[in-house]
Amino acid sequence: MTHLNTTVTWVDARERLPRSGTPVAAAITGRYPADSATGSGADTALGEEFWLVRPMVFTTLHWSEDGAEHKDCFVDSDGVVRLPYGLAGEETVTHWAELPTLPGGTTHLVLGADVQSALQDAWGARPVT
Repeated sequence: MTHLNTTVTWVDARERLPRSGTPVAAAITGRYPADSATGSGADTALGEEFWLVRPMVFTTLHWSEDGAEHKDCFVDSDGVVRLPYGLAGEETVTHWAELPTLPGGTTHLVLGADVQSALQDAWGARPVT
């Protein structure tokens, strides 16, 4: 029987960054919506504070659609760029973790004729309790 449990190890983005091109789970912090006031007064923070996890890819160099160059950044599937915590940005990545392998396997990717057998193996597996 294949075990489906996995352990996530979070890495502080202030201490170490992943290899370029690595898909990761990124813990992002910021405020939403950023343009709504939560109270009166010039020193009141805008929006509600959040901390959430999103799948992203880390890269040492990224060019946005507007032509802007970004170095050492995390990019999500919509092309939104987020920098490591402590650098300038409305939303920053506090921690990251390598994505787990596919269920029941040891890889992150299966292509072609091997997909159906990998799916069948994973569907037949049960989590360890």
